[in-house]
Amino acid sequence: MGRREYLKKTALGSAGLIFAPTIVPSSVFGKNAPSNNINIGQIGCGRIARSHDTIETLRYDQARVIAVCDVDSNRMKDGKKLVEDYYTQKKGKGYIDVKMYEDYKEMLANPDIDAVLISTPDHWHSQPAIEAALAGKDIYLQKPTSLTITEGRLLSDIVHRQGVILQVGTQQRSMEQFRIAAELVRNGRIGKLHTVKIGLPGDPSGPEVESMPIPKNLNYDMWLGSTPEIPYTEIGVHPQKGYGRPGWLRKEQFGAGMITGWGQHHFDSAAWGMDTEYTGPVSVEAVAQFPKSGFWDVHGDFMVKAEYANGITMYTSGGYTNGVRYEGDEGWIFVSRGSYVASASDPVAKDKSAKALNASDPKILTSVIKEDEIKLYKSKEQHGNWLDCIKTRKQPISPVEIGHRACSVCLVSHIAMKLDRKLAWDPNKERFLNDDEANAMLSRPQRHPYGTNYIKY
Repeated sequence: MGRREYLKKTALGSAGLIFAPTIVPSSVFGKNAPSNNINIGQIGCGRIARSHDTIETLRYDQARVIAVCDVDSNRMKDGKKLVEDYYTQKKGKGYIDVKMYEDYKEMLANPDIDAVLISTPDHWHSQPAIEAALAGKDIYLQKPTSLTITEGRLLSDIVHRQGVILQVGTQQRSMEQFRIAAELVRNGRIGKLHTVKIGLPGDPSGPEVESMPIPKNLNYDMWLGSTPEIPYTEIGVHPQKGYGRPGWLRKEQFGAGMITGWGQHHFDSAAWGMDTEYTGPVSVEAVAQFPKSGFWDVHGDFMVKAEYANGITMYTSGGYTNGVRYEGDEGWIFVSRGSYVASASDPVAKDKSAKALNASDPKILTSVIKEDEIKLYKSKEQHGNWLDCIKTRKQPISPVEIGHRACSVCLVSHIAMKLDRKLAWDPNKERFLNDDEANAMLSRPQRHPYGTNYIKY
């Protein structure tokens, strides 16, 4: 499905939801109008917020971070201090008193807040994003957009119904080399594209652990959210000292491992060049190693093969160099983040992705895209693009449906890893063909009162 067909479909309605005209928050016309300031609340004050989302957003004059939220009170206080220290240096002491919330729902009820940054663990992505959209807030959402196809579809439909601006944190779209690579591929510089190879590492297994007392500063029940109740261990949540890579990333209860962790980034970038942003594969099969013991249980080494209706085959494995390699009948292009890492604790070594942009022939990379050729969306930085789109009400570079579709590739790949057989996938109906066992994995049980099943919309 192309962009035009998708927009036509959503204009008429999807999944039982009626799509209304764009709803602009009342703050657009008030004293906090985007033409003046965009008042922002930060949901989740951990590693990604501190190293990426909060700090990148604070750089922009039109952004005003006025509130923080975290179920760990120590991290919440650190988040407040981070913001206030920034404004003290930039604006002078006493410029702002950042409000603190343990429950993001109370933050969403604050009419002074125009938008939210959601930098929570993966199992807490879809629900606060959906509730923020229902509250009329614009949203910056870390990837993965969801942990199930069902939640991702609900999120996209509600965001479109409400008319809010949602930017997915797939910031590779704002890195120039990924756009250049996709434009060159889309304009035939390597001939007919037939194969895409994505380098994506797995995670190691972990140690055996024993339960621990819950820290007084952590609302552990809320942190678990819709997932099953299990004993607290620090290695299963986040460090109580410092902001290193948290252990929940390697626990399937809270995520799916690197297939969703970095996978949504690379699948999103690949779809840009493949012209499959609003669709998905028609078949997927995989092999993967999973730990036989230890607390951590996400996948290790793996390979996924996905076939698309346009004849392209995509392979994903840790055996390839981290990045995206497009192969056509007249050459190839490879693109990666180069020396960029989101934080010092990212599990991808710089020397594994040192070349940001490469090709079978250097002349491919110097080829000029002409006026009558395909030119893709340009963005200098992901958070800045989001803020600009809050003002203009135009769609951002990583809108929710594209995010959902990229995440869907992660999720159907993960299901294929579990079932160890070739699966036929219908990207329009978002269902597996003639496979009840696979379709049962498109959603998860949810622990009341948490979860998207219990949202009133």
